[in-house]
Amino acid sequence: HPRIDVYGSLAEIEEAFGTLPRDEHDEVNLHRPYIDELTRPNPDDPTGQSTMRRVEEIFDVWFDSGSMPFAQMHYPFENAEQFESHNPADFIVEYIGQTRGWFYVMHVLSTALFDRPAFTSVICHGIVLGEDGQKMSKSLGNYPDVREMFDKYGADAMRWFLMSSPILRGGNLVVDEPKIRDATRQMVLPLWNVWYFLGLYANAAGEKDAGGKPTGYRGRSRYESTDVMDQYLLARTGDLVRDVKESMTGLAIADAAELIQDYLDMLTNWYVRRSRDRFWEGDEQAIDVLSTCLETLCQVVAPLLPMVAEEIWKQLTGGRSVHLTDWPDADLFPRDEALVARMDAVRQVASVGNSLRKKEQLRARLPLAELTVVHHDPSALEAFSAIIADELNVKAVRLLDVASEEAQGMGVEQRLSVNARAAGPRLGKQVQTVIKGSKSGDWSADENGVVTSGGIELAEGEFSLDLVAGESSAMEGRSVGVLRGGDFIALDTRVSPELEAEGTARDVVRAIQSARREAGFEVSDRIRLTVDGDEQVVAAVTAHRELVAGEVLAVDVEVPAAPAAGAHEASEKVSGGTVTVSVVKA
Repeated sequence: HPRIDVYGSLAEIEEAFGTLPRDEHDEVNLHRPYIDELTRPNPDDPTGQSTMRRVEEIFDVWFDSGSMPFAQMHYPFENAEQFESHNPADFIVEYIGQTRGWFYVMHVLSTALFDRPAFTSVICHGIVLGEDGQKMSKSLGNYPDVREMFDKYGADAMRWFLMSSPILRGGNLVVDEPKIRDATRQMVLPLWNVWYFLGLYANAAGEKDAGGKPTGYRGRSRYESTDVMDQYLLARTGDLVRDVKESMTGLAIADAAELIQDYLDMLTNWYVRRSRDRFWEGDEQAIDVLSTCLETLCQVVAPLLPMVAEEIWKQLTGGRSVHLTDWPDADLFPRDEALVARMDAVRQVASVGNSLRKKEQLRARLPLAELTVVHHDPSALEAFSAIIADELNVKAVRLLDVASEEAQGMGVEQRLSVNARAAGPRLGKQVQTVIKGSKSGDWSADENGVVTSGGIELAEGEFSLDLVAGESSAMEGRSVGVLRGGDFIALDTRVSPELEAEGTARDVVRAIQSARREAGFEVSDRIRLTVDGDEQVVAAVTAHRELVAGEVLAVDVEVPAAPAAGAHEASEKVSGGTVTVSVVKA
């Protein structure tokens, strides 16, 4: 006589059993073992011999959490209209274990009861681990003190560390102080330094009062420019606004942080560094464009660096709060995908070229004779030859088509090496096909860096591309670096006495700039300069007197000479010996 009864209230239980389950304190308790004590004869058994008992199975404890969307509103007994208008939920967030807990049970119940999902969007984060690699725990105390981190690095650094981490992609996160410090070094300080740089040069170029002091920043909104570096920055800023909005809308917070980090790296290590001379000269276009893009960057980064963005934005604009502004309009910025692609290619050439300099231990201020760029589309880089030459401090840039006879005669061959240990777990037996393709030449690398071997696409970390220079005399004294898609560069590393002398003069320029700062001069102050030192240093400065004067705003350069009265004097070692410089306002 099978029978199952389901009770919906305490009253029904008491009616059926004549009592309620009570614990040792005589309080009603529906949990085990007290609920197990309730039994009753089976009403469907005429013999009265069978007994009804609680089923042994226990409902998943997450059932309660799955009921949360309607239970919190006491639906359906009340708040029916509010529940129907707010369900499914727009967004929920919990850690990855809830894929089989809360997330799952909510969907099960919502589907069973309402024939719809419980929520439309979700962020599923990983597990937060302590410094010892174990799950972070108050009882273990295996994490740095939060308030101490706030005091040391600021709350924004902690926020950026979390928002940009793998934990928002479902990975685990080890919370330790060095990583929080890195957030300050890689994001907070560079952003602040851009604002400091802009304010410094904008004020120097701005209107002056009767006493000659700057009256403040005079930048205006500007979305177009005749300068190619400005055009690139404006186009990249429009892309940033669009791409970050797309990532944020898709709840890909870590992706948005990565986009912002890449943009800030471009802004500080490319645009600002490449445009210093223009700011030094008070170029209005440069000041206005950087102001416009920095204001936009503050609005974009405000959700992730709320306090730093607020402080910079208020000082920059004089407005009330960046958090009260609308999201920037990307359509105000020019969209130039071709320019962005070409400039990014130039940046790659510069990056690889600087890596070759470090490899060959050739300091950045030492000029070199020539850089050869072998590229699949050399015409795309032609307009930027001067930028490449200046960035890598070379006298000449040669552009060759990778298919040209001269390029082929350089005897440079690109080879693919497969990391079987890294590729094996993903590819299984196919890894042998990949290895065979790398050795037989059955592989390719496109301009985006995607590598295919034996018809199988390889992932990052599963391979390396190396350039091997042959015995060609054209490669004598050159160092080779690989670009994407089979392109490469060859840097002439031979240093003549003339190049060495110019390098020494540029080292002296750095020493003079340091002396200017020590003396407390403004960036626009003109100076009188005397230089003395070892014979090789004096000869180098004499040969490049105009270069030195132009770089340090010197109205005259005396070499060698006694320092002027009241001049600030400094000595230091440079290539070629020791130099002593003295500076005084002109």
